[in-house]
Amino acid sequence: MAASFLRIPLPRVRTSRWRRTPVLGIHTTAAHMQLSHQDFEKAQKDLKTLKKDPGNDTKLQLYALFKQATQGSCNAPKPGMLDFVNKAKWDAWNSLGNLSKDEAIKSYIELVHNLISSEAPVKDPASVSAGQKYDTLQVVSEDNITKIYLNRPEKKNAITLQMYNEIGLALDEAAKDDSVFTVLTGNGDYFCSGNDLNNFTNIPPEGKEKMASDSADILQAFVGKFIDFPKPLIAVVNGPAVGISVTILGLFDMVYATDRATFHTPFSQLGQSPEGCSSYTFPRIMGLSKAVEVLLFNKLLTAHEACKHGLLTEVFPDSTFQKEVWERLKAYGQLPKNSLAFSKQLIRETDKKALHAANIQECERLKERWLSEECMNAIISFFQKKAKL
Repeated sequence: MAASFLRIPLPRVRTSRWRRTPVLGIHTTAAHMQLSHQDFEKAQKDLKTLKKDPGNDTKLQLYALFKQATQGSCNAPKPGMLDFVNKAKWDAWNSLGNLSKDEAIKSYIELVHNLISSEAPVKDPASVSAGQKYDTLQVVSEDNITKIYLNRPEKKNAITLQMYNEIGLALDEAAKDDSVFTVLTGNGDYFCSGNDLNNFTNIPPEGKEKMASDSADILQAFVGKFIDFPKPLIAVVNGPAVGISVTILGLFDMVYATDRATFHTPFSQLGQSPEGCSSYTFPRIMGLSKAVEVLLFNKLLTAHEACKHGLLTEVFPDSTFQKEVWERLKAYGQLPKNSLAFSKQLIRETDKKALHAANIQECERLKERWLSEECMNAIISFFQKKAKL
């Protein structure tokens, strides 16, 4: 079944059949219709320029929206159970129900735009924070918000040593710029899949002790940036989150997530221990027993479970996630900058000493763990399993 899904094509361009009222204007004038028609055609052409496969789920969504936009609600007979590809396409189209052609067109254009944007570099140099060029991030300043995008979608935004340094630099710049607050999010389907385990394969000539010591220093400095960040810090979790990208969420002031996000900290599976101040923040946020289940016993939380236990501020339907979250944040960006910063500092100040202490203690423990036979065997086992896939 999985192999069949890999052959789902992107929808074919058949624009001549589209003749519906546009969604880009209230009045159904010829000018508005022409504009929408051109945007719809352009989106279909832009889709062909994608350099990376957007994945079967996204291709099914594109197919369904295209069919709904050009033909309306699903009226085709349901394929047989063994016709896996066509059944998946039929289910995707049928799931849109009575969504209007206009709304389908609008959603199609927005989805293609997001896909293209996730691959394209920032085009306006003025929008890049302090002119800084990043290899693993996109940093954009707009609407009084500094937006930091983790930008390794082909690797599920796994964090390399270079990425740790670049995130730290981006936070330093955001702390000093004119933005009201800062947002961390991800490009692609994942928020972040945690540490890139290739970090553990680059052993310097001085030996693995040097690697463990340097890695602990990098991690401690990285987490310290979040502890000391002076403005409101908001996470927009656009997909699954693993490891360090989960544990640092306790250091954010608000966390919004799509309902398809999951939260997993498989530290014991890799012979490691908690990080990101989670040994301090998680018991305070979700209670001791739940924190133990998550941090020690690898309990994976759904978005709604994570919200129920206090790790998230709010969960949004994936279909409207980007639109709703960024509209809300744009409104928040109009609030007085200094008032927000001073208020955040008052709220966070009492915990900062304890957070720094937890960060130091966690990094010392991790340095020991990374040098342990238990951890090394777990990482070797991980790579062996990965090689067999």
